[in-house]
Amino acid sequence: MIRSDSARTIADVRNYWDSRPCNIRHSQKPIGSREYFDEVEARKYFVEPHIPGFADFERWRGKRVLEVGCGIGTDSINFARAGAELTAVDLSSESLRIAKERASVMGVADRIEFVQANAEELTSVVSGGPYDLVYSFGVIHHTPQPERALAEMRALTAPGGTLKLMVYHRRSWKVLWIAIAQGRGRFWKTDELVATHSEAQTGCPVTYTYTRREGREFVERNGFRVDDVSVDHVFPYRVRDYVEYRYVKEPYFRWMPEPLFRRFERRLGWHLLVTAEAV
Repeated sequence: MIRSDSARTIADVRNYWDSRPCNIRHSQKPIGSREYFDEVEARKYFVEPHIPGFADFERWRGKRVLEVGCGIGTDSINFARAGAELTAVDLSSESLRIAKERASVMGVADRIEFVQANAEELTSVVSGGPYDLVYSFGVIHHTPQPERALAEMRALTAPGGTLKLMVYHRRSWKVLWIAIAQGRGRFWKTDELVATHSEAQTGCPVTYTYTRREGREFVERNGFRVDDVSVDHVFPYRVRDYVEYRYVKEPYFRWMPEPLFRRFERRLGWHLLVTAEAV
């Protein structure tokens, strides 16, 4: 199935993320301080510990990396620290402003080229390819035409280069929870409900989800050979405590032994992780 939304515009998406960049509230310290950025990173990787393993930052030392959708730069900083030659792209000017400030505070500004760009028109703005790695974590399922975005990413990937992509998983605990808790069981409105409630700030203009098979087909029809597809990440914490920086698990997760919870995540996780090679 090819995802496409003509009712929403790139401007809608940009305005949404400008109003609240992703992970902006992961710390209560002053935005722009070293302490703020350290806490944002610590919290992100505490809640989503699979990210460093998936990104494999150290592998890209001395390699050319394009990050599509860098947000406020948590992964960007780690690619740069590891020695990658990074071009970091985002649609949101506010996210890029904070990411640039972060790179300066962390002493890696000279290792990152930041570019404001629409993922659906990357090749008209990004000229530094081809790239050894194109990395996009939780981004192109929020653009109206993700097929265009992935085709643009392929055009900037070196032959034999790597794509690492995360999109949202349709057959996940998160989708079930949204349909029940937010939609009161209105499963026929799942797509609309997921778009509204997929992020911390409600009302995201576009959010697509993919099954494992759909994710594989999405990547393969855009010029890549898939090496691995996996699923991870179930958020186990009670939201009312989490927003107050307390990590209290929901009652139905407290009884789960860690090995059982990990199996649950690998079956019904929210993150569909695809690693592929450009052909």
